[in-house]
Amino acid sequence: MAGRGERLVGTAADLDDRAAEAALRPQSLEDFVGQRVVREQLALVLEAARRRGRAPDHVLLSGPPGLGKTTLAMIVAAELGQPLRITSGPAIQHAGDLAAVLSSLEEGEVLFVDEVHRMARPAEEMLYVAMEDFRVDVVVGKGAGATAIPLHLPPFTLVGATTRSGLLPAPLRDRFGFTGHLDFYAPDELERVLRRSAELLGLELTAEGGHEIARRSRGTPRIANRLLRRVRDWSQVRGTGVVDQAAARAALAVYEVDELGLDRLDRSVLEALCRRFGGGPVGLSTLAVAVGEEPDTVETVAEPFLVREGLLGRTPRGRVATAAGWAHVGLRPPPGAALQATLQIEEVEATADQAAPSGSRSHRSATGPPVE
Repeated sequence: MAGRGERLVGTAADLDDRAAEAALRPQSLEDFVGQRVVREQLALVLEAARRRGRAPDHVLLSGPPGLGKTTLAMIVAAELGQPLRITSGPAIQHAGDLAAVLSSLEEGEVLFVDEVHRMARPAEEMLYVAMEDFRVDVVVGKGAGATAIPLHLPPFTLVGATTRSGLLPAPLRDRFGFTGHLDFYAPDELERVLRRSAELLGLELTAEGGHEIARRSRGTPRIANRLLRRVRDWSQVRGTGVVDQAAARAALAVYEVDELGLDRLDRSVLEALCRRFGGGPVGLSTLAVAVGEEPDTVETVAEPFLVREGLLGRTPRGRVATAAGWAHVGLRPPPGAALQATLQIEEVEATADQAAPSGSRSHRSATGPPVE
């Protein structure tokens, strides 16, 4: 059973996940499953750059964790036939850190910066010039005698990945020539991911087994592959070795992952909201105390998926259970409770739409910052 800090349906990757992903990662755009629009656009960018004999534009990949941003960065390098240099935003806290990485690049190399929005501001400002003019200014000396010496860089391609594109400063975002947003996968796309992974792992996966795992994977390939490995374990120890529907259901019951992909924490939040607080509204801190978790854990770990699935809503007065949320815990809402929750949620959405810029309303995420 997954521990409190090791959610089977969590999107963070631990060491086991990284090792497994390295073995299962596709090596080309042709093998990459899902994200059809981004894949086609990126293929055009890379092919055009190859034909011109130049480094392609810098690439920004955004989207939730576990959807394939790192994999696409590796594919970019592989498609260009160039080495890939990997670092992350949190690792670059000084301009000197970035200067050391950039000055060691060879012509045409691909630099991948994960969580690029977490880069320190001085390094960020240095990156502006490096991306646009392929130059960094190294400051020698201090005070009035300090001198900036320009260091010219060979052309390179920066691939930045972010889960929080809204936190990227506009000057940095504008320097990326191509921006691709990765969306959650449809169940049939996850089934294709699982079939490919099962083949690479040497597993016998039935269509029904793949469908059962895919529909509980929360639209995320990383979670789908993790569930596949756990079902494989169950099947090899207690089953026939075949990953079929019965094995998937039995294994995921052991690991407390239900039909919608909710785990213990998700269900605890939903059941506390319905059983203890009559469907809400209830404040975040009160709800967190009821389930024995920190408010940040409830807000950032459990709520996004519950909101995305339409099981829970955020309103000015607190969290409320929707009709679907009541049904999922097997309860009937009190008269008028579900309707009242729906009206409150619609009121919040209408207010947010009126406040949002006209070009961004259709892209507003249901998992955005909560209204307290």
